[in-house]
Amino acid sequence: MGILKTLREEIRTVFERDPAARSKAEVVFCYPGFHAILFYRTAHWFWVRKFYFIGRFISHLGRFFTGIEIHPGAIIGKRFFIDHGMGVVIGETAEIGNDVTLYHGVTLGGVSLEKVKRHPTVEDNVVIGSGAKVLGPFTVRKNAKIGSNSVVVKEVPENATVVGIPGKIVKGNGDKKSFDHNKLPDPVARAITDMATRMCYMEAEINDLRKKLKTYENND
Repeated sequence: MGILKTLREEIRTVFERDPAARSKAEVVFCYPGFHAILFYRTAHWFWVRKFYFIGRFISHLGRFFTGIEIHPGAIIGKRFFIDHGMGVVIGETAEIGNDVTLYHGVTLGGVSLEKVKRHPTVEDNVVIGSGAKVLGPFTVRKNAKIGSNSVVVKEVPENATVVGIPGKIVKGNGDKKSFDHNKLPDPVARAITDMATRMCYMEAEINDLRKKLKTYENND
């Protein structure tokens, strides 16, 4: 009964987060993110019982059929959703909370060759945009958002929005459910704007100094 309840919850999660989903049959047969979760849950069951080869083999089958690679040693919470999914990679020591959403091309990767915690921890309600790379054993706190193609290498505070390469914390829109890239600030554009504004002030100061110098020379 627990398995059926889990399956229903996973299907309901797809309907809640993907407006393109039209029927349960479509989700069950045509959604690679849903398939990847089923492969992962099965592989993880064997992994935690120390049937490591079977766990890895099932994980490998999941990668072959879905294009999504989830290590069976990773820890993933409830209502996890992968949209489209192709190219998603989740490492062995990654930990993912409840109600997390990943888009295609996301990597939760490591930066160490040591057998230690080397992949990120992603807390509840986090959204990670397509192509983003989250690399290292730090934590992405609750309700955070990571923009598409961002590269994040340090901890992300709760409710923060991160964009850019390397990832920079910017002010989010405060909506925990939606993720509109049109509303994400551009830290590079903001920096250029600040530089241009500063240059205008400097140019005005230089012109003022020139006038004062010319006046001084004329009086001399």
